[in-house]
Amino acid sequence: ISFMNKSDGSGIKHRIKNKASSINSESLASSVYEELKRRLNAGMLKPGQFIDLTALGNELGISRTPLRDALIRLELEGFIVIYQRRGVMVKVLQLSDIRDIYQIIGALEASAIEEISKRFRASDADKMDSLCVEMADALSADDFDRYYRANLEFHDIYLELSENKKLIDNVHILKERLYDFPRRSSYIKEWELDSMAEHAEIVKQLRSADFKGAASYVKDVHWSFEVQERYIRKYYV
Repeated sequence: ISFMNKSDGSGIKHRIKNKASSINSESLASSVYEELKRRLNAGMLKPGQFIDLTALGNELGISRTPLRDALIRLELEGFIVIYQRRGVMVKVLQLSDIRDIYQIIGALEASAIEEISKRFRASDADKMDSLCVEMADALSADDFDRYYRANLEFHDIYLELSENKKLIDNVHILKERLYDFPRRSSYIKEWELDSMAEHAEIVKQLRSADFKGAASYVKDVHWSFEVQERYIRKYYV
């Protein structure tokens, strides 16, 4: 199996080989990791497909070591599965995986909200309201990419007030797993409109300093698999 992108394969190889001459193996593995994530997002590496590691290493101009390290990291994050004697397969996102991810994100975001009660300011709520307006404008224009970016920024307003950087990193990785595997070109507008109402409720509770209420709402409604299941099944299944 070859995953060569004819339009930019040589450019990718050139960039990574240049980096290899000036940075350590850990940084090189990170560069390979980012390139593989880009391919996952673009659909060049498809769920259920085995990766030809020899062809990939030759295309990128790298040895097995940084490629192996990048693949181990991707497996730990749930993007691929490494099978002994069979090779490396891009992991298929199952409904059970989505249920687990929703539960984890809900718990982590709720934990972050309860933690930031002394750091959250009215100006943060103002930023979230502004992003709600941007999301509404994006949906009106059927511009899902713009909506998606504003949606992530909305949640990052309170997430980045947390002092737990591992929590933030884990939430971001889990959201990539949900939405960028690969990035879908279509969306369910009704779902996003319902989500907009939920965003408004989150801001309302945060602005009134009801952090426990906001945390519960995020966990039990916004990131509840059961509440969102009808849309999840339509979108993913």
